[in-house]
Amino acid sequence: MAKLVEGLRLLAAEGVEVILVGMLSAVVRGAPATTFDIDIVHRRTPQNVDRLLRVLLSIDAVHRGDPRKLPPTAERLMGPGHQLLSTRLGDIDCLGALHGGETYDDLLPHSDPIPLGDGATLRVLRLETLIEIKRAAGRAKDRAVLPLLEETLEALRTRQRG
Repeated sequence: MAKLVEGLRLLAAEGVEVILVGMLSAVVRGAPATTFDIDIVHRRTPQNVDRLLRVLLSIDAVHRGDPRKLPPTAERLMGPGHQLLSTRLGDIDCLGALHGGETYDDLLPHSDPIPLGDGATLRVLRLETLIEIKRAAGRAKDRAVLPLLEETLEALRTRQRG
C-alpha cells in the first residue's frame, strides 16, 4: 500500500489532474478492504496528459499483459480507453473515461480533495458516486463489493450525524 501512496504523491506533486476511483477510493474513505492497484480518471488535455506521461515514464510504466513491455504514449492517454499499466510502484489503471462514459469533468463535482501529507492533495471520488457507478456497471465483481461499500457509507453517515 505504501508504494501505491507514493504513486499518488508523485501524481499530485506534478500537478496531474486525476480523480482516484475504484476500490482504493473506497479505502481512502474508510472501507475495510484491500486493493492492489490505483484506478484514476485523468483530465484529457494535452498539458495534463504530458504531466501524467512524465510521471508514468519516471516509474517505468508499461502496458500490463503485453510481452513487448510497451510504455504508454500521449496519444493513447488522450483517448477515452483504459490504459492498464504495470509500474515499479504497482499497477496503475489510467482511465480516459469510466465504463458509463463519465470523464474527469463529469466526475469532478462528485469528488473531494483529500490531503496526502506534505501539502499535496488528491481528488477522490465520493463513496455515494462509486456505489452508483458499480451498481450501474452490473459486473459480478462490482456487485460483490456493493454490500461492503454500502455498509461503509452508512457508518460514515452515522459518524457524521453523531
